[in-house]
Amino acid sequence: MLGRKRKVRIETERMTLRLPQHSDFLKWAALRSSSIEFLAPWEPSWASDHLSRKSFTNRVYWAQRSLNAGNAMPVFLERREDRALLGAITLDNIRRGPSQAGTLGYWIGETHARKGFMREAITAVVHHAFTALDLSRVEAACLPENEASRGVLEKSGFKYEGVAQSYLQINGRWRNHVLYANLRSDRRGKTDIG
Repeated sequence: MLGRKRKVRIETERMTLRLPQHSDFLKWAALRSSSIEFLAPWEPSWASDHLSRKSFTNRVYWAQRSLNAGNAMPVFLERREDRALLGAITLDNIRRGPSQAGTLGYWIGETHARKGFMREAITAVVHHAFTALDLSRVEAACLPENEASRGVLEKSGFKYEGVAQSYLQINGRWRNHVLYANLRSDRRGKTDIG
């Protein structure tokens, strides 16, 4: 098994979720570039070479290494009807042993937002995490004012768990994030958002 590349391909109603490939660079760079104002309020600051081919190449290699190591599953969202790149979702920080958990992160291009693609992708990745990866818990976090992200998490079965102080640097500032989780066997019932 040493040196063998692992693969992941998840089919949803409208999309294929798959590892990024070198040939995705132009689509990825165009989508990220055209969505910069839409994404910037919610993401860590981009490095000066964020949109460069070299940076993207490093992302592709990181994605394959992470999947092979079993500690992350970074996939692109590709619409099947026209092979358009819509965004990405990563199940990262996969922990084994007693916790059997991972952390979800995602982004979508501005022109594809609010069309149900991310909810479809989150639902598929969580199902994959529980069934194929045998995880028990999938976590996610977002800025308290990111109503769209909070909404998609809640519609995807995630429940609010609290606030993490100074969780991530966003635009150069340490920001609090609201925490959500989806459990394989969730008996918590509804939880109120503070």
